[in-house]
Amino acid sequence: MKTLINKKRIGEKVYIQENVNLDYTKYKIVSIPQYKTSGEEIILVKDIDSSKISLDPHLSKNIKIKAMTKVLIVPLIGKIDDEYDEILIDKGACVEFQFIENGWYIMSSDGLKME
Repeated sequence: MKTLINKKRIGEKVYIQENVNLDYTKYKIVSIPQYKTSGEEIILVKDIDSSKISLDPHLSKNIKIKAMTKVLIVPLIGKIDDEYDEILIDKGACVEFQFIENGWYIMSSDGLKME
């Protein structure tokens, strides 16, 4: 756990909250060729040439994937954005997915490369 000071400004007032504990069980660092999501909110893929991430909607409904290598993302159920069976993201890209009604949707991304 890590302690932080969180500031929030509303109008002219500044609210400070201390001792914010970060839950490190919500993220996973992946350095293997294949990985299936298991409830984490953030996945960081690094220290490998490439990796395949399978999105499991039974355990994960919302997930962000940060790639420090080539990452192939494949849904176990449905398609991505009602169109793609898989997407490939390259080093430095970050994509957020949300599972909605039998499909995965890209909610935000930077540097997305689709193939």
